[in-house]
Amino acid sequence: MDVDAATQTMIDNLPTKTGRTLDEWFAVLDAAGLEKHGQQMALLKGEHGMSHGFANLVALRHRARDAGPVTGDDLVDAQYAGAKAALRPILDRLVAAATSFGDDVEVAPKKTGVSLRRRKQFGLVEAASAKRVQLGLNLADAPATDRLRAAGGMCTHRVDIASVDEVDDELLGWLRGAYEMA
Repeated sequence: MDVDAATQTMIDNLPTKTGRTLDEWFAVLDAAGLEKHGQQMALLKGEHGMSHGFANLVALRHRARDAGPVTGDDLVDAQYAGAKAALRPILDRLVAAATSFGDDVEVAPKKTGVSLRRRKQFGLVEAASAKRVQLGLNLADAPATDRLRAAGGMCTHRVDIASVDEVDDELLGWLRGAYEMA
């Protein structure tokens, strides 16, 4: 399973912060025999005083261990399955454009989206519904428009894309701008 840098740092810090390694926490969960994520979280937080973030990490990793390895391709395939399958060409076009900007672009699939990173994240592609893809961009002080909407959280702006034809020069300009700022 691909582990991003932040997750790996949390795993590395488990012994210092919680007194046990990830494998030792897996043994605790194995012994408890709890299958549901919420039950595992309650045990780790309640009986062992673990923070929410570490408990969530351990519970998710424990369940992933039992499910077997998951690849980035598996994550993307799951995002664009069923009713969202017709949106996959939009993702493919955005990824192709982003990776053409330079050899330093990292495409990092997550459970609900595909992160585009350089030194930091500059874009996030999510299949928001069966009818549209949402492209989140980090464009700092770019003025919002009807199409390039201001957003909060991990991205400063968002663009809704309903067809691959909407991945036009204007949108690619915003994507390149976010890349250059990252």
